[in-house]
Amino acid sequence: MKIALGVEYDGSAFHGWQYQGDVRSVQELLQQALSRVADHEVTVHCAGRTDCGVHATGQVVHFETDAKRSDRSWVLGSNANLPMDISIGWAKEVPAAFHARFSAAARRYRYLILNRRFRSAQWRDRAVWIHRPLDELRMQRAAQALVGTHDFSSYRAMGCQAKHPVRTVHRLQVERVGEFISIEVYANAFLHHMVRNIAGVLIAIGKGEQDESWTQDVLELRDRTLGGVTAPPQGLYLTKVDYPQAFAIPDPPGSGFCLY
Repeated sequence: MKIALGVEYDGSAFHGWQYQGDVRSVQELLQQALSRVADHEVTVHCAGRTDCGVHATGQVVHFETDAKRSDRSWVLGSNANLPMDISIGWAKEVPAAFHARFSAAARRYRYLILNRRFRSAQWRDRAVWIHRPLDELRMQRAAQALVGTHDFSSYRAMGCQAKHPVRTVHRLQVERVGEFISIEVYANAFLHHMVRNIAGVLIAIGKGEQDESWTQDVLELRDRTLGGVTAPPQGLYLTKVDYPQAFAIPDPPGSGFCLY
């Protein structure tokens, strides 16, 4: 059987999603927990590999097993063997054609900024603190230049291994709620550090250090060395992965609830 799971985690104490052997990773601990429930070694595949310090509220994974367990048993049994900073929200059997990564039609990320004069004890690892005032309206206007299908070479990491830099951004929304500014990016796929690099450019615009046209200027350069700084990882969340309706993948629990 092939089983899909919905997973959330606080990435603060992890060296990213991927198993690396000598450091703490989400994949390693998830595989260990599932292997105990399945009573055999399990390998999990995820929808999107998150970096060190990056969080997820809507990660989707799949694995194959011969073990007969109910959906409820996969959830409760695995959570009983997981640390408190990882949790499984749902489990379901999926067709053999399903793949957590390659079947995904789109992904959604949120970049969360705490914008106030003093730092936060509670949000230190879950949002990026910017003490200088940010103009979210300038950021929102500037962000719209990135909506559509573009070559995002200037917005990907130097070491990005994607075969091509063209991606389609369906929606990019910047809004403020109290002391928090949220950058929501919905795209067919993402390049390495793409959201953090977009956030870095928008933050500079929000501070007034760059004109609103800078998002477009950077895009047209197609040169990462001439782009903005990469924003820190702790503000980034993988919030949802979209799949064709035929797979009937559930929405993340509480997916309509803002983190702030």
